Amino acid sequence: MADNSSTDGVPSDSLEAAKNANNKEKLTDQVMQNPQVLAALQERLENVSHTPSSYIENLPKAVKRRINALKQLQVRCAHIEAKFYEEVHDLERKYAALYQPLFDKRRDFVTGDAEPTDAESEWHSESEDEEKLAGDVKSKVVIAEKEAASAEEPNPKGIPEFWFTIFRNVDMLSELVQEYDEPILKHLQDIKVKFSDPGQPMSFVLEFHFEPNDYFTNPVLTKTYKMKSEPDKADPFSFEGPEIVDCDGCTIDWNKGKNVTVKTIKKKQKHKGRGTVRTITKQVPNDSFFNFFSPLKASGYGESLDEDSEFTLASDFEIGHFFRERIVPRAVLYFTGEAIEDDDNFEEGEEGEEEELEGDEEGEEEEDAEINPKKEPSQPAECKQQ
Repeated sequence: MADNSSTDGVPSDSLEAAKNANNKEKLTDQVMQNPQVLAALQERLENVSHTPSSYIENLPKAVKRRINALKQLQVRCAHIEAKFYEEVHDLERKYAALYQPLFDKRRDFVTGDAEPTDAESEWHSESEDEEKLAGDVKSKVVIAEKEAASAEEPNPKGIPEFWFTIFRNVDMLSELVQEYDEPILKHLQDIKVKFSDPGQPMSFVLEFHFEPNDYFTNPVLTKTYKMKSEPDKADPFSFEGPEIVDCDGCTIDWNKGKNVTVKTIKKKQKHKGRGTVRTITKQVPNDSFFNFFSPLKASGYGESLDEDSEFTLASDFEIGHFFRERIVPRAVLYFTGEAIEDDDNFEEGEEGEEEELEGDEEGEEEEDAEINPKKEPSQPAECKQQ
């Protein structure tokens, strides 16, 4: 039997639809009267209407054409900037040759191959000035006792554990050093930076010079960092100067049983058929600073690294740059800790440089600006290339 239910000739489904529509309108009216909802909608509309992309999209075609021309100019600026950094690299190479005689003398003083003259070793510090003032009021007996004590002080050769102390002082390096690395690093006598030759691709080499030791036969371990100073064709506007793009280590000729980059483990194996058990020994990788000389390779064309590998590679590049830019040029200040104090002060920022943000105080946020320095290799013969 057909359903003839209706009200005044209007079908019931039409009445239901009208009722739902009426309820939606009432609900909409209630929501729109909520000031918080209105504020959120207003903010969203303002953000949409004022985004740079939406602004550019609404410009006339003639204006867009001129903007494209500006982008072409910007790309040309990026290529000029790349040439600028190439010339900066040439200047670094030139001045590295001027620094080197001073660094060579530094090595002689550290190793004890030479003694500084009285003039070279003269340095006035605030603490020494205070001691001098205090000494004016001390008795002759006390002065005599101090002279006798100083005469009995040990006089070791050079500056013992100079570079090892730097490793221990700098958090970025100390995190890489294991307890079994320490005796080896105490044989480290010098770290040098060598820049690529003129006309060669931009690069730099870190040379770690070791005195004869029981661990390996290499007098020098090297790490080569390859650099690029040219805009990316796919994203030229991302260019901010030279960057490290890859690195090569060297083969360490370990003496038997002295390789700290591997460890030997014992593992039991059960024969599937006979059920017998045997014990085998195998070598597995071991955490060590000396893995620094067996770096992860950057991905090739069309390949990609996983997230962990990308992080490891980025950390390697950062460490290489830190050696080149900070550790080697200012070694004595990292030995005494003065450079570390300067770095800490710089990272904390200075008062008076904070920028006020408009709006409620509770909604204000402070952002720490992080400076990412640019990074930069030749391959000496002391280490075999991997």
